[in-house]
Amino acid sequence: MWRHIASNAVTMLIVLLFLGGGVILWGKGQYEAAGPLDQAICLQVERGSNMRRVSQSLEDQGAVSSAAIFRMGADYAEKTSQLKAGSFLVNPGASMEEIVDIVTRGGASTCGTEVVYRIGVNRLGVQVRELDPQSNRFEERASFTPADEETPEIYTEKKAERDTRFRVALAEGVTSWQVVESLKAMDVLEGSVEELPPEGSLAPDSYEVRPGDDRTEIIARMQSAQELRVAQAWLNRDDNLPVETPEELLVLASIIEKETGVADERGQVASVFVNRLNRGMRLQTDPTVIYGVTEGKGVLGRGLRQSELRRATPWNTYVIEGLPPTPIANPGTASLEAAARPLETDYVFFVADGTGGHAFAETLDEHNRNVAKWREIEAERANQPSGN
Repeated sequence: MWRHIASNAVTMLIVLLFLGGGVILWGKGQYEAAGPLDQAICLQVERGSNMRRVSQSLEDQGAVSSAAIFRMGADYAEKTSQLKAGSFLVNPGASMEEIVDIVTRGGASTCGTEVVYRIGVNRLGVQVRELDPQSNRFEERASFTPADEETPEIYTEKKAERDTRFRVALAEGVTSWQVVESLKAMDVLEGSVEELPPEGSLAPDSYEVRPGDDRTEIIARMQSAQELRVAQAWLNRDDNLPVETPEELLVLASIIEKETGVADERGQVASVFVNRLNRGMRLQTDPTVIYGVTEGKGVLGRGLRQSELRRATPWNTYVIEGLPPTPIANPGTASLEAAARPLETDYVFFVADGTGGHAFAETLDEHNRNVAKWREIEAERANQPSGN
């Protein structure tokens, strides 16, 4: 009798183990399988939240089939204690395993509100935007210029929210003075800037920042990035360039940056300056004259005067031989690459062509004809009624 009871108990245990193993395998399959979400969502994880609240929110939004399996999977992966606060993009079909990784991985939020401080050549602009999970595109909520406009209420609201991201976008061709003054105007940053960074030493790029970040540390990040870019451009430079140091390459790149806003022209503009340097010709480029007038502190805001073209400054390439002693702006990667590897041409002249680009020439006669065409375009525009 006892032997029969023992045999039945063993059989029951085996069945229970088998069923338990089946349940575990089923749960594992559910945890790793594609989820039911058919449209992307922006999952908000509040500071101080826990995996139970997050799992329930996901179930309520149709992102997971079972909050309990989500929590058990997170526990089994030993990630429950690694939950991060923020706003996280959950894509259609994301598995529970993938979502657990998203909310525990760390780093910046991947959706929600972003405030972008755009440091441009003319001004500092502020944009408040939100990522639409369905289109995966940012939609602007507000845009303003702090120096000229009243601060929108939505900016003040979003700035105070903990999951709002902040970014500084540095445009190509801005000066170091413009960068410092713009950073000073950003009310989410702290700390003073005691010294103006050397011209050209800041890398145009987009930088993630956090409220309370020190301005000097952000500048240091920009400088480190630019050092790497200049070193890479110098390493990949063509042979026999008329520049002897990485610093001179940076100066040349800054002039290229200020001379053209057309990406496809950078190589041609670089070739003009390289050809002129090789032939012992003065560069005769207006942006260097402007820098000699402003020293990078703001925008000139008018045309150059003849007296300014003739005035001797360290940067006026109508007067000095060769390159100026310092860069005249902070050039981007494309201009550094153009300076290091210019196109091979015989061009030594260029002038605006009326389309936003330039007309290039190998001879003075050809250049004079291009200049005459440009003067005609200027006269036609001046004679057009305002508003047309």
